[in-house]
Amino acid sequence: MSSEKEEVVPVQGTKQDIVIGDKGRIDPELAKYAGGEIIEVDDATNKRLKRKLYGRVLVIMTVTYFLQALDKGTLSFTSIMNLIEDTGLQGQQYSWLTTCIYIAVLIVEYPINWILQRVPIAKYLAFNILAWSVVLACHALCTNFVGLLVCRTLLGIFEASCQPTFVVLSSMWFKREEQAFIVTVWYMMNGFQQIVGGLLAYAFTHITSGPLKSWQALFITYGSFSFLWGLVVLFFMPDSPMRAKCYSEEDKKLMVERVRSNQTGLQNRVWRREQFIEAFTDFQVWAYALVAFLTTLPTSGLGAFANLIITGFGFSVLETQLLAMVLGAYIMFCLLSSSYITKRWGQTVIVMMAYVVPSVIGTIVLLSVENTSTATQAGLLLCYYLVLSFWATSTLSISLLSRNVGGQTKKSVAVALNFIFWAAGNAIGPQVFQQREKPRYFTGFAVHIVCYALLLIVLGVLRWHFIRQNRKKAEYLAERTEEQDKEGAHAFDDLTDIQNPNFVYIY
Repeated sequence: MSSEKEEVVPVQGTKQDIVIGDKGRIDPELAKYAGGEIIEVDDATNKRLKRKLYGRVLVIMTVTYFLQALDKGTLSFTSIMNLIEDTGLQGQQYSWLTTCIYIAVLIVEYPINWILQRVPIAKYLAFNILAWSVVLACHALCTNFVGLLVCRTLLGIFEASCQPTFVVLSSMWFKREEQAFIVTVWYMMNGFQQIVGGLLAYAFTHITSGPLKSWQALFITYGSFSFLWGLVVLFFMPDSPMRAKCYSEEDKKLMVERVRSNQTGLQNRVWRREQFIEAFTDFQVWAYALVAFLTTLPTSGLGAFANLIITGFGFSVLETQLLAMVLGAYIMFCLLSSSYITKRWGQTVIVMMAYVVPSVIGTIVLLSVENTSTATQAGLLLCYYLVLSFWATSTLSISLLSRNVGGQTKKSVAVALNFIFWAAGNAIGPQVFQQREKPRYFTGFAVHIVCYALLLIVLGVLRWHFIRQNRKKAEYLAERTEEQDKEGAHAFDDLTDIQNPNFVYIY
């Protein structure tokens, strides 16, 4: 690696005391594997390493996220299994059982991201899985609103680590061009849990006698299985490529080298003040946060009230549980198809905008058409499925954050802000569905229309911002050819995307 020291002038033109080639900026643990000669990973080796990573890291991430989504979705499924009646919930209390989770996330999100930069990440994830599984099982003991409120709040605190951890893991283990697919795979477990959750809930609904009510049996079963999986994560998920005892020393070095081209760094435990400040002044960071808010506000309301909305179309309890499975399959279709189109076409932001349009159309129909016959019943159900198309936008936004934000301190702030806004949207979402407006919920769907309109504006401006920044970087390097770093010699120097003149934004 070059030892030459050259001052970097950020694209905006502000001088900073950042030096290219300063080996002191590289994480000491990472330097043992990336501090020597740059190794070019050939295609055959890259494919071999990908198979290893997909077979262990991606599988563990995917199953973990599936269980987290399944555990979080239990409230929706149990809402039509007499949970509301058995615990004496009244008025907006049911809505608050979803909102309280995300208020908890709002409070703990930045501390979690601060912790993630400093502890063995897989061990921390395993601890939280074990903790939330115990809390989930304790739901079965609840007999009133207060008990459920406490359990749901604790569930939110421990589950809050999941998505930020996965954003970090996705950028740590996988190349930029792989990350959109990787994020899609684990994020689409939100849809898969609707399918499996629908089947399981259908089975649990048939429990009509015995010491446990159907919803109590569901909570205990899910909590027990999640606890066992937490032990699997504890013993089999590596904390980083450098600490992966399951791989040879040679493969660990190659796994580090294959992500060098990301230019976003891999690991650094040093908190950098200039990166902290930059995160709050970078438009893209706030854009990701706004996208998170504008997508999760509709998502949380539609998720918490999914079964109640479908029941309101005139379907029975058992039919509603099964129809939720179709909803899950459609969500998976949207996420996979958007990822495929993005990979083939390369226009991520335009694809994100395109998947918002069906949501606008579906919501307008739900607002304007009343359920008066079997035909309108089927049509309204179809439109309700169509509304969920915008899920693809949420997933691709996370992949953009993972790929476009460099510098470990800056990324920790960006991820924290993203999920603080994500939590705020989730907290507000159920509240716009007023109990007095059931089954059509006019206020809720009207708010969703406003969210979709603002979302399209934010995405349009974000795309313009990326085009403008890439043009400025290209002009900067054209004038200073000596700062071009085509080999990625300084990719692990913990530079931000703005500090690094060789960083190119993906949009």
